[in-house]
Amino acid sequence: MEYFVYIAECADGSLYTGFTLDPQRREAAHNVGKGAKYTRSRLPVRIVYRESYPTEHEARSREWHLKRLSRVEKLALIGGKGGPK
Repeated sequence: MEYFVYIAECADGSLYTGFTLDPQRREAAHNVGKGAKYTRSRLPVRIVYRESYPTEHEARSREWHLKRLSRVEKLALIGGKGGPK
């Protein structure tokens, strides 16, 4: 099984970091209002960055670290406004 950490860009330009098993399904869930409370008022969202990990523990640990990055650091990681990696 593969586990993913992702950064999504919201319609207002803010960034949301999350964890999922299926990035496409998670993006769709966000966009119909079934995602995180944070994204519900910021639709649509688009996953602009993702990383995969072999274990849930590794993915959740990376999610924890990514959530602590500043906006500038996250933008540097995703290479500006690029698509999924």
